[in-house]
Amino acid sequence: MFHRDRSFVGRFAGVRDVEVVSADGCRVVDARGRTFVDFQGGWCVGNLGWNPPEVLARVRSFDGPAYVDPDFAYAPWAELAERLVALAPGKLARAYRVATGTEAVELALQLAMVHTSRRKIVSIEGAYHGNSFAARSVGNDTLPAHLVGMKHLAPPLDGRALARLETLLKHRDVAAFIMEPTIMNLAVLIPDPELMMGLVEMCHQYGTLVIMDEVYCGFGRTGRLFACQHYGIEPDLLTLGKSLGGGVAPIAATLATERVARAVKGHVDFCSTFGWQPISVEAALATLDLWDARGADLLLNAGERSHQIRVRAAEIFDDAELRIQGLAIGIGLHGEEPLEPVETWCRDHGLLLYADGDSLVLFPPLTVDEATCIEAMDILAGAVE
Repeated sequence: MFHRDRSFVGRFAGVRDVEVVSADGCRVVDARGRTFVDFQGGWCVGNLGWNPPEVLARVRSFDGPAYVDPDFAYAPWAELAERLVALAPGKLARAYRVATGTEAVELALQLAMVHTSRRKIVSIEGAYHGNSFAARSVGNDTLPAHLVGMKHLAPPLDGRALARLETLLKHRDVAAFIMEPTIMNLAVLIPDPELMMGLVEMCHQYGTLVIMDEVYCGFGRTGRLFACQHYGIEPDLLTLGKSLGGGVAPIAATLATERVARAVKGHVDFCSTFGWQPISVEAALATLDLWDARGADLLLNAGERSHQIRVRAAEIFDDAELRIQGLAIGIGLHGEEPLEPVETWCRDHGLLLYADGDSLVLFPPLTVDEATCIEAMDILAGAVE
């Protein structure tokens, strides 16, 4: 199988030695019969664990249309949009239909540019917001930033970063400031509350919109339903994706305030062919039903397991920088040796996690139990020893 994969599947990195044949809850099983504790979660797709029965049951029983033309009406679209804006922080009032997180970010950028009649964007240096040209240009340096009018706010993201942000905004030519409230691709970089609690006022002072990208960190990952709720942030635009479909179907959304939605109507021509395909909407509605029924318990468990992992990680790593918010877990080691061998050792012994630069990154499902966390951290301890 791996020979066929290497021969025909386009990749930009090597394939790991795991051929997945099934997944359930916190576990993944491969073709060799090995079972892994999955603390990768598809980069936060599997917040509810794999194959959540409530979501699977609704998807399997669906007998509606396979596709609806984007220009037609479809009642579940209205239901999902209404429920999303009801859950979202602040004054977000409209939900736009897209298929992926990349599309969600693309649309948010376009809405901000049209609303403000500006073309420049400020983001966190090194951040990741998607795979299209504009989305990749927004944060990292893979593509030349000048092509899309980018400015970057560099870490450290402490209270003093507000002054640096003002320097970037004061020319009143920036359409939007975009960031993840917890920056997942920077190995769980958690900004200082002083920065976060002052940035909306700072941006609005200079006519700049605030985009909170919750594609990764939304839906409970950080211990709150949305990560920006840790700071009381009320964004102008918010992007969702990944775990919105319960890990069962792809779906994403861009949420906007009524003020933004009214201003751009008739001036933006954006269509997502597979945005909110009916089967994906069923998965999203089932996911929201699950949150309605069990959300408080999920967040409580995330907090308890977060504390458990923090305590054990402090025992395993004497001098590590622990960046932990809910079940978004970054362990900064800042050593000279690469961490890929640790990732490989853990995988060979039944634990899936990420080695990201000089950090280890763990994204356990919100449903993980105490015993599974003990098992996983024992494997990690063995790798370090």
